[in-house]
Amino acid sequence: MSPQSPSTPYNPLYFLAALGAGGLAVSFFMYIMWMTPHAGQPIPSFTTLVAAFQTGALPMQALIAVSILGIAVFSVLHVRLLIWNFTRFRSWNRSEAAGKLRAGNAETQLMAIPLTLAMSINVGFIVGAVFVPGLWETAELLFPAALVAFAAIGYYAFRLFGDFMSRVLVEGGFECANNNSLAMMLSVFAFAMIGVGFSASAAMSHNHVTSVIGFMGATLFIAAALVFGAVFLVMGFRSMMENRANPETVPTLWIIIPFLTVVGIAVYRMKMALAHNFGVEWLAGDRFAFLVSLFAVQLVFGIVGYAVMRRSRYFETYVSGEGKSSGSYALICPGVALFVFGNFVVNPGLVGLGVLAKFSIAWFAIYVPLVVLQLTTIKVFFRLNSKLLKPAERDPGALVPAE
Repeated sequence: MSPQSPSTPYNPLYFLAALGAGGLAVSFFMYIMWMTPHAGQPIPSFTTLVAAFQTGALPMQALIAVSILGIAVFSVLHVRLLIWNFTRFRSWNRSEAAGKLRAGNAETQLMAIPLTLAMSINVGFIVGAVFVPGLWETAELLFPAALVAFAAIGYYAFRLFGDFMSRVLVEGGFECANNNSLAMMLSVFAFAMIGVGFSASAAMSHNHVTSVIGFMGATLFIAAALVFGAVFLVMGFRSMMENRANPETVPTLWIIIPFLTVVGIAVYRMKMALAHNFGVEWLAGDRFAFLVSLFAVQLVFGIVGYAVMRRSRYFETYVSGEGKSSGSYALICPGVALFVFGNFVVNPGLVGLGVLAKFSIAWFAIYVPLVVLQLTTIKVFFRLNSKLLKPAERDPGALVPAE
Protein backbone atom coordinates (compact mmCIF):
# COMPACT_ATOMS: atom_id res chain seq x y z
CA MET A 1 0.00 0.00 0.00
CA SER A 2 1.21 3.47 -0.89
CA PRO A 3 2.37 5.57 2.06
CA GLN A 4 -0.20 8.12 0.94
CA SER A 5 -3.09 5.68 1.33
CA PRO A 6 -5.06 5.99 4.58
CA SER A 7 -5.19 3.26 7.18
CA THR A 8 -8.92 3.94 7.27
CA PRO A 9 -10.82 5.46 4.31
CA TYR A 10 -10.55 9.24 4.31
CA ASN A 11 -13.56 11.11 5.65
CA PRO A 12 -14.14 14.64 6.99
CA LEU A 13 -13.63 13.48 10.57
CA TYR A 14 -9.89 13.68 9.91
CA PHE A 15 -10.38 17.46 10.29
CA LEU A 16 -10.73 16.70 14.00
CA ALA A 17 -6.97 16.03 14.08
CA ALA A 18 -6.32 19.64 13.04
CA LEU A 19 -9.02 20.81 15.45
CA GLY A 20 -7.34 18.96 18.32
CA ALA A 21 -3.94 20.47 17.53
CA GLY A 22 -5.47 23.94 17.49
CA GLY A 23 -7.20 23.29 20.79
CA LEU A 24 -3.93 22.19 22.39
CA ALA A 25 -2.30 25.44 21.22
CA VAL A 26 -5.11 27.33 22.96
CA SER A 27 -4.57 25.26 26.13
CA PHE A 28 -0.98 26.53 26.43
CA PHE A 29 -2.26 30.07 25.99
CA MET A 30 -4.28 29.62 29.20
CA TYR A 31 -1.10 29.68 31.29
CA ILE A 32 0.04 33.08 30.07
CA MET A 33 -3.54 34.32 30.02
CA TRP A 34 -4.07 33.81 33.74
CA MET A 35 -0.52 33.78 35.12
CA THR A 36 1.25 36.72 33.45
CA PRO A 37 0.56 40.43 34.04
CA HIS A 38 -1.23 42.28 31.24
CA ALA A 39 -2.91 45.20 32.97
CA GLY A 40 -5.20 47.21 30.73
CA GLN A 41 -5.45 44.41 28.16
CA PRO A 42 -7.93 41.53 28.05
CA ILE A 43 -5.23 39.12 26.86
CA PRO A 44 -1.41 39.05 26.97
CA SER A 45 0.52 40.23 23.94
CA PHE A 46 4.08 40.26 22.67
CA THR A 47 4.74 43.51 24.55
CA THR A 48 3.42 42.32 27.91
CA LEU A 49 5.16 38.95 27.61
CA VAL A 50 8.54 40.51 26.84
CA ALA A 51 8.16 42.82 29.84
CA ALA A 52 7.12 39.93 32.10
CA PHE A 53 10.03 37.79 30.91
CA GLN A 54 12.58 40.55 31.43
CA THR A 55 11.40 41.52 34.91
CA GLY A 56 10.08 38.19 36.16
CA ALA A 57 11.82 35.56 38.27
CA LEU A 58 12.96 32.23 36.88
CA PRO A 59 9.59 30.47 37.38
CA MET A 60 7.83 33.21 35.41
CA GLN A 61 10.42 33.01 32.64
CA ALA A 62 10.06 29.22 32.50
CA LEU A 63 6.28 29.50 32.39
CA ILE A 64 6.40 31.94 29.47
CA ALA A 65 9.00 29.90 27.58
CA VAL A 66 7.09 26.61 27.92
CA SER A 67 3.78 28.24 27.02
CA ILE A 68 5.20 29.96 23.94
CA LEU A 69 6.83 26.72 22.82
CA GLY A 70 3.58 24.81 23.26
CA ILE A 71 1.61 27.42 21.30
CA ALA A 72 4.20 27.36 18.50
CA VAL A 73 4.41 23.56 18.21
CA PHE A 74 0.69 22.88 18.17
CA SER A 75 -0.07 25.87 15.93
CA VAL A 76 2.33 24.48 13.33
CA LEU A 77 0.76 21.04 13.67
CA HIS A 78 -2.68 22.61 13.28
CA VAL A 79 -1.71 24.31 10.03
CA ARG A 80 0.02 21.22 8.60
CA LEU A 81 -2.96 19.00 9.39
CA LEU A 82 -5.37 21.60 8.00
CA ILE A 83 -3.49 21.80 4.70
CA TRP A 84 -3.26 18.01 4.49
CA ASN A 85 -6.98 17.67 5.12
CA PHE A 86 -7.96 20.10 2.39
CA THR A 87 -5.62 18.33 -0.03
CA ARG A 88 -7.24 14.97 0.72
CA PHE A 89 -10.74 16.45 0.86
CA ARG A 90 -10.58 17.76 -2.70
CA SER A 91 -9.98 14.26 -4.03
CA TRP A 92 -12.44 12.61 -1.66
CA ASN A 93 -15.19 15.14 -2.49
CA ARG A 94 -15.42 13.77 -6.04
CA SER A 95 -15.59 10.15 -4.93
CA GLU A 96 -18.47 7.73 -4.59
CA ALA A 97 -17.86 7.69 -0.83
CA ALA A 98 -18.60 11.41 -0.64
CA GLY A 99 -21.90 10.96 -2.46
CA LYS A 100 -22.87 8.13 -0.12
CA LEU A 101 -21.99 10.22 2.94
CA ARG A 102 -24.15 13.10 1.72
CA ALA A 103 -27.11 10.74 1.31
CA GLY A 104 -27.11 9.51 4.91
CA ASN A 105 -26.91 10.51 8.54
CA ALA A 106 -23.14 11.03 8.29
CA GLU A 107 -23.59 14.15 6.15
CA THR A 108 -23.21 16.15 9.35
CA GLN A 109 -19.53 15.09 9.39
CA LEU A 110 -18.99 17.89 6.85
CA MET A 111 -19.57 20.37 9.68
CA ALA A 112 -16.11 19.40 10.94
CA ILE A 113 -14.77 21.73 8.23
CA PRO A 114 -16.29 25.05 9.41
CA LEU A 115 -15.66 23.89 12.99
CA THR A 116 -11.95 23.56 12.27
CA LEU A 117 -11.80 26.77 10.23
CA ALA A 118 -13.30 28.70 13.16
CA MET A 119 -10.62 27.20 15.40
CA SER A 120 -8.00 28.32 12.86
CA ILE A 121 -9.02 31.95 13.26
CA ASN A 122 -8.87 31.63 17.05
CA VAL A 123 -5.39 30.09 16.82
CA GLY A 124 -4.28 32.77 14.37
CA PHE A 125 -5.49 35.47 16.74
CA ILE A 126 -3.45 34.00 19.58
CA VAL A 127 -0.35 33.53 17.44
CA GLY A 128 -0.58 37.09 16.17
CA ALA A 129 -0.99 38.59 19.63
CA VAL A 130 1.84 36.53 21.15
CA PHE A 131 4.43 36.46 18.38
CA VAL A 132 3.94 39.65 16.33
CA PRO A 133 5.38 42.83 17.94
CA GLY A 134 2.89 45.67 18.09
CA LEU A 135 0.01 43.71 16.53
CA TRP A 136 -2.21 43.97 19.60
CA GLU A 137 -1.86 47.75 19.51
CA THR A 138 -3.69 47.67 16.15
CA ALA A 139 -6.28 45.13 17.30
CA GLU A 140 -9.21 47.52 16.79
CA LEU A 141 -8.44 47.47 13.08
CA LEU A 142 -8.35 43.66 13.07
CA PHE A 143 -11.64 43.02 14.87
CA PRO A 144 -13.83 43.99 11.87
CA ALA A 145 -11.76 41.66 9.67
CA ALA A 146 -12.27 38.86 12.21
CA LEU A 147 -16.02 39.49 12.16
CA VAL A 148 -16.06 39.21 8.37
CA ALA A 149 -14.05 35.99 8.50
CA PHE A 150 -16.36 34.40 11.07
CA ALA A 151 -19.39 35.58 9.08
CA ALA A 152 -18.01 33.82 5.98
CA ILE A 153 -17.41 30.60 7.93
CA GLY A 154 -20.85 30.93 9.49
CA TYR A 155 -22.45 31.26 6.05
CA TYR A 156 -20.62 28.13 4.93
CA ALA A 157 -21.74 26.27 8.05
CA PHE A 158 -25.38 27.26 7.56
CA ARG A 159 -25.20 26.12 3.92
CA LEU A 160 -23.90 22.70 4.91
CA PHE A 161 -26.39 22.39 7.75
CA GLY A 162 -29.24 23.65 5.57
CA ASP A 163 -28.46 21.07 2.90
CA PHE A 164 -28.67 18.30 5.48
CA MET A 165 -31.79 19.52 7.27
CA SER A 166 -33.70 20.33 4.08
CA ARG A 167 -32.90 16.89 2.66
CA VAL A 168 -34.03 14.90 5.68
CA LEU A 169 -37.10 17.08 6.33
CA VAL A 170 -38.28 17.16 2.70
CA GLU A 171 -37.10 13.79 1.37
CA GLY A 172 -36.89 11.82 4.62
CA GLY A 173 -34.49 8.92 4.92
CA PHE A 174 -32.97 9.78 8.28
CA GLU A 175 -32.12 6.50 10.01
CA CYS A 176 -32.93 6.92 13.68
CA ALA A 177 -31.68 3.44 14.57
CA ASN A 178 -28.24 4.34 13.19
CA ASN A 179 -28.19 7.60 15.13
CA ASN A 180 -27.03 5.68 18.21
CA SER A 181 -24.41 8.21 19.31
CA LEU A 182 -24.11 11.96 19.79
CA ALA A 183 -22.34 12.37 16.43
CA MET A 184 -25.05 14.80 15.30
CA MET A 185 -23.81 17.19 17.98
CA LEU A 186 -20.74 17.84 15.80
CA SER A 187 -22.84 20.17 13.64
CA VAL A 188 -23.99 22.31 16.55
CA PHE A 189 -20.47 22.29 18.01
CA ALA A 190 -19.45 24.10 14.81
CA PHE A 191 -22.11 26.77 15.41
CA ALA A 192 -20.89 27.20 18.98
CA MET A 193 -17.26 27.59 17.85
CA ILE A 194 -18.27 30.28 15.37
CA GLY A 195 -20.31 31.98 18.08
CA VAL A 196 -17.37 32.08 20.50
CA GLY A 197 -15.31 33.65 17.71
CA PHE A 198 -17.84 36.46 17.32
CA SER A 199 -17.88 36.95 21.09
CA ALA A 200 -14.13 37.70 21.14
CA SER A 201 -14.64 40.91 19.16
CA ALA A 202 -17.67 41.76 21.27
CA ALA A 203 -15.68 41.53 24.50
CA MET A 204 -12.29 42.90 23.44
CA SER A 205 -13.22 45.77 21.15
CA HIS A 206 -13.76 49.20 22.68
CA ASN A 207 -15.66 50.33 19.59
CA HIS A 208 -19.33 50.09 20.46
CA VAL A 209 -20.44 49.27 16.91
CA THR A 210 -17.89 46.48 16.58
CA SER A 211 -18.82 45.15 20.01
CA VAL A 212 -22.55 45.11 19.24
CA ILE A 213 -22.03 43.39 15.88
CA GLY A 214 -19.89 40.76 17.57
CA PHE A 215 -22.52 40.34 20.30
CA MET A 216 -25.31 39.89 17.77
CA GLY A 217 -23.29 37.43 15.69
CA ALA A 218 -22.47 35.41 18.79
CA THR A 219 -26.14 35.41 19.81
CA LEU A 220 -27.20 34.06 16.41
CA PHE A 221 -24.79 31.13 16.36
CA ILE A 222 -25.07 30.27 20.05
CA ALA A 223 -28.87 30.25 19.68
CA ALA A 224 -28.59 27.87 16.70
CA ALA A 225 -26.22 25.66 18.70
CA LEU A 226 -28.51 25.50 21.73
CA VAL A 227 -31.76 24.92 19.85
CA PHE A 228 -30.53 22.17 17.55
CA GLY A 229 -28.21 20.83 20.24
CA ALA A 230 -31.22 20.13 22.45
CA VAL A 231 -32.94 18.31 19.57
CA PHE A 232 -29.92 16.19 18.66
CA LEU A 233 -29.09 15.41 22.29
CA VAL A 234 -32.54 13.91 22.90
CA MET A 235 -32.53 12.06 19.57
CA GLY A 236 -29.09 10.59 20.22
CA PHE A 237 -29.84 9.37 23.73
CA ARG A 238 -33.19 7.90 22.68
CA SER A 239 -31.54 5.90 19.90
CA MET A 240 -28.66 4.76 22.12
CA MET A 241 -31.01 3.58 24.85
CA GLU A 242 -33.15 1.71 22.32
CA ASN A 243 -30.43 0.33 20.02
CA ARG A 244 -27.35 0.54 22.32
CA ALA A 245 -24.44 2.91 21.67
CA ASN A 246 -22.31 2.43 18.58
CA PRO A 247 -19.00 1.09 20.00
CA GLU A 248 -16.91 3.08 17.49
CA THR A 249 -18.59 6.41 18.17
CA VAL A 250 -19.02 6.36 21.96
CA PRO A 251 -16.47 9.23 22.35
CA THR A 252 -19.24 11.50 21.07
CA LEU A 253 -20.77 11.21 24.54
CA TRP A 254 -18.00 13.62 25.56
CA ILE A 255 -18.81 16.17 22.86
CA ILE A 256 -21.02 17.95 25.40
CA ILE A 257 -17.83 18.96 27.24
CA PRO A 258 -16.29 21.10 24.45
CA PHE A 259 -19.76 22.22 23.40
CA LEU A 260 -20.44 23.68 26.85
CA THR A 261 -16.93 25.12 27.03
CA VAL A 262 -17.32 27.24 23.90
CA VAL A 263 -20.91 28.18 24.77
CA GLY A 264 -19.81 29.10 28.29
CA ILE A 265 -16.86 31.19 27.11
CA ALA A 266 -19.05 32.89 24.52
CA VAL A 267 -21.64 33.88 27.14
CA TYR A 268 -18.84 34.94 29.52
CA ARG A 269 -17.38 37.20 26.83
CA MET A 270 -20.79 38.62 25.95
CA LYS A 271 -21.39 39.49 29.60
CA MET A 272 -17.94 41.11 29.73
CA ALA A 273 -18.78 43.10 26.60
CA LEU A 274 -21.89 44.51 28.28
CA ALA A 275 -19.91 45.29 31.44
CA HIS A 276 -16.89 46.92 29.78
CA ASN A 277 -18.61 48.81 26.98
CA PHE A 278 -22.11 49.51 28.28
CA GLY A 279 -21.86 49.52 32.07
CA VAL A 280 -24.06 46.46 32.62
CA GLU A 281 -22.46 44.96 35.73
CA TRP A 282 -22.00 41.19 36.08
CA LEU A 283 -21.57 40.39 39.76
CA ALA A 284 -18.79 38.04 40.89
CA GLY A 285 -21.27 35.68 42.54
CA ASP A 286 -23.37 35.39 39.39
CA ARG A 287 -20.24 34.81 37.32
CA PHE A 288 -19.07 32.05 39.67
CA ALA A 289 -22.48 30.35 39.70
CA PHE A 290 -22.65 30.39 35.92
CA LEU A 291 -19.17 28.92 35.42
CA VAL A 292 -19.38 26.24 38.11
CA SER A 293 -22.84 25.13 36.91
CA LEU A 294 -21.59 24.46 33.39
CA PHE A 295 -18.48 22.79 34.78
CA ALA A 296 -20.67 20.47 36.85
CA VAL A 297 -22.62 19.38 33.76
CA GLN A 298 -19.33 18.75 31.95
CA LEU A 299 -18.15 16.52 34.81
CA VAL A 300 -21.41 14.56 34.74
CA PHE A 301 -21.05 13.82 31.02
CA GLY A 302 -17.37 13.08 31.55
CA ILE A 303 -18.17 10.45 34.17
CA VAL A 304 -21.01 8.86 32.17
CA GLY A 305 -19.00 8.87 28.95
CA TYR A 306 -16.00 7.30 30.62
CA ALA A 307 -18.15 4.55 32.12
CA VAL A 308 -19.62 3.71 28.70
CA MET A 309 -16.22 3.75 26.97
CA ARG A 310 -14.67 1.58 29.65
CA ARG A 311 -17.49 -0.98 29.44
CA SER A 312 -17.25 -1.07 25.64
CA ARG A 313 -13.43 -1.34 25.89
CA TYR A 314 -13.03 1.67 23.60
CA PHE A 315 -9.62 2.73 24.93
CA GLU A 316 -8.18 -0.76 24.69
CA THR A 317 -9.45 -1.07 21.12
CA TYR A 318 -9.10 2.35 19.47
CA VAL A 319 -6.43 4.11 21.53
CA SER A 320 -3.92 1.54 22.76
CA GLY A 321 -5.16 -1.39 20.65
CA GLU A 322 -5.25 -2.27 16.97
CA GLY A 323 -8.55 -0.57 16.17
CA LYS A 324 -8.29 2.44 13.88
CA SER A 325 -10.93 5.12 13.56
CA SER A 326 -10.64 8.74 12.50
CA GLY A 327 -13.39 9.45 15.02
CA SER A 328 -10.89 8.71 17.80
CA TYR A 329 -9.72 12.31 17.45
CA ALA A 330 -13.01 13.24 19.13
CA LEU A 331 -11.22 12.34 22.38
CA ILE A 332 -8.90 15.36 22.13
CA CYS A 333 -11.43 18.19 22.28
CA PRO A 334 -13.03 17.11 25.59
CA GLY A 335 -9.63 16.98 27.32
CA VAL A 336 -8.68 20.39 25.97
CA ALA A 337 -12.10 21.86 26.73
CA LEU A 338 -12.25 20.65 30.33
CA PHE A 339 -8.75 22.04 30.93
CA VAL A 340 -9.62 25.41 29.36
CA PHE A 341 -12.94 25.78 31.15
CA GLY A 342 -11.31 24.67 34.39
CA ASN A 343 -9.06 27.71 34.06
CA PHE A 344 -12.13 29.92 33.86
CA VAL A 345 -13.69 28.27 36.92
CA VAL A 346 -10.48 28.76 38.93
CA ASN A 347 -9.64 32.32 37.91
CA PRO A 348 -12.72 34.42 37.04
CA GLY A 349 -14.76 32.03 39.19
CA LEU A 350 -13.02 31.16 42.46
CA VAL A 351 -10.40 33.92 42.44
CA GLY A 352 -12.96 36.46 41.28
CA LEU A 353 -15.29 35.44 44.10
CA GLY A 354 -12.51 36.02 46.62
CA VAL A 355 -12.41 32.51 48.10
CA LEU A 356 -9.10 31.57 46.45
CA ALA A 357 -5.92 33.63 46.28
CA LYS A 358 -3.99 33.63 43.06
CA PHE A 359 -0.60 31.86 43.31
CA SER A 360 -1.51 30.44 46.73
CA ILE A 361 -0.78 26.83 47.67
CA ALA A 362 -4.46 25.95 47.22
CA TRP A 363 -4.47 27.65 43.80
CA PHE A 364 -1.50 25.58 42.65
CA ALA A 365 -3.05 22.42 44.14
CA ILE A 366 -6.19 22.91 42.07
CA TYR A 367 -4.04 23.29 38.95
CA VAL A 368 -2.41 19.87 39.47
CA PRO A 369 -5.33 17.80 38.08
CA LEU A 370 -5.79 20.31 35.26
CA VAL A 371 -2.15 19.96 34.20
CA VAL A 372 -2.41 16.16 34.43
CA LEU A 373 -5.49 16.31 32.20
CA GLN A 374 -3.66 18.47 29.65
CA LEU A 375 -0.61 16.18 29.58
CA THR A 376 -2.82 13.09 29.23
CA THR A 377 -4.64 14.71 26.31
CA ILE A 378 -1.32 15.52 24.62
CA LYS A 379 -0.20 11.90 25.11
CA VAL A 380 -3.40 10.58 23.51
CA PHE A 381 -3.08 13.06 20.64
CA PHE A 382 0.40 11.87 19.70
CA ARG A 383 -0.57 8.24 20.20
CA LEU A 384 -3.41 8.66 17.72
CA ASN A 385 -1.06 10.46 15.34
CA SER A 386 1.38 7.56 15.48
CA LYS A 387 -1.45 5.18 14.65
CA LEU A 388 -3.39 7.18 12.05
CA LEU A 389 -0.85 9.70 10.73
CA LYS A 390 2.83 9.57 9.85
CA PRO A 391 5.29 11.56 7.69
CA ALA A 392 5.22 10.46 4.09
CA GLU A 393 8.23 8.36 3.23
CA ARG A 394 8.68 10.25 -0.01
CA ASP A 395 8.21 13.72 1.48
CA PRO A 396 9.31 14.17 5.11
CA GLY A 397 7.43 17.49 5.29
CA ALA A 398 4.01 16.05 4.53
CA LEU A 399 1.57 14.46 6.93
CA VAL A 400 -0.41 11.53 5.59
CA PRO A 401 -2.42 8.72 7.13
CA ALA A 402 -0.45 5.69 8.17
CA GLU A 403 -0.85 2.36 6.47
